Amino acid sequence: MPVPKHILSQIKAIIPPLNGSLHKGQSGRVGVLGGALDYTGAPFFASISALRIGADLSHVICSPTAAGAIKSYSPDLIVHPILREDQTTEQLRPALDSLLSRLHVLIVGPGLGREDYMIKYAKLAVTIAKEQGMYVVLDADALWMIGQDLALIRGYRRAVLTPNVMEFKRLSENVDIDPKIPPEERAMHVSRALGGVTVLEKGASDIICTNTGEASKEQAELNKISEGESTEERVVVDIPGGLKRCGGQGDILSGTVGTVMAWGKCFESGAFGDGSIPPSRIPLLAAVAGSMVTRTASRRAFSKNGRGVFDALCQGLFGSTDYRVGVVTQDMIPEIGGAFAEIFGEGEKGWGAPTSGGKL
Repeated sequence: MPVPKHILSQIKAIIPPLNGSLHKGQSGRVGVLGGALDYTGAPFFASISALRIGADLSHVICSPTAAGAIKSYSPDLIVHPILREDQTTEQLRPALDSLLSRLHVLIVGPGLGREDYMIKYAKLAVTIAKEQGMYVVLDADALWMIGQDLALIRGYRRAVLTPNVMEFKRLSENVDIDPKIPPEERAMHVSRALGGVTVLEKGASDIICTNTGEASKEQAELNKISEGESTEERVVVDIPGGLKRCGGQGDILSGTVGTVMAWGKCFESGAFGDGSIPPSRIPLLAAVAGSMVTRTASRRAFSKNGRGVFDALCQGLFGSTDYRVGVVTQDMIPEIGGAFAEIFGEGEKGWGAPTSGGKL
């Protein structure tokens, strides 16, 4: 089932043009909140993927216990080790408030873990993001977090949730979805139960749903939409992905979805475009675009690297010199650009290089 043409057209409308008209930051400033003692790879994958798909700046907000490792992975990331265990939320709030005010989107969850202090700071970050009208992506342990406190995200239509199979099952139980509902319809019910947040249910095919109901006056003010506005939409992305599902691919998805949401924020603010796409469409469009790019990057990486050492061994036995070492998530990162070009083409709104210099 191909993604509808009008969806692809709307996604292309919010892609920053490569025509030299934009300066640094107007193609997206992305923040990833996560990274503690045990988890440093996930925030790296999310934040570096944001840069690889086309964000200008990518920030990681993490614990000091994770900062050194994350910094060592790439000099392109801006790392803020401000989530210290020995401070209160009141002490953290001014620094976090100031930092988030400079970003277009906040991705919460990659490498977050479930330590009390990290969950406490993640809740604070989501609260601040809502106050500032930011777009938000929630993944991994951030989904567990909102399962414990549904009010944290309920009704905030600028959010995308990206659950895998087990996370979606747990989330469905959290919001009391009837298990008798057909599986392909459950994401729509979860979205409605959470007040219209966009749900990207990962699986053999990715199901993206937004089901809001009519916006009350309070919801309209919170989400910067018209009172009474409602949406009920479902998109299935079934383009082929890689056949090996290794840990970390979901972090790449959150980074790509987050970047397209950042582009949407830039579009909304008038940095580029004609303003024809309403802000209420941005989360669904970003979820579809991120799903398409991530699945394509996964397929491209798998086609080059295969399952693992067994592939190389078998090929060696039969005299082949085409050894494939086994795909890991890092192999997807250099494929993001090619995946984007494969879907959206070259040129100003694709992956082509600009023909003139941009502003400093």
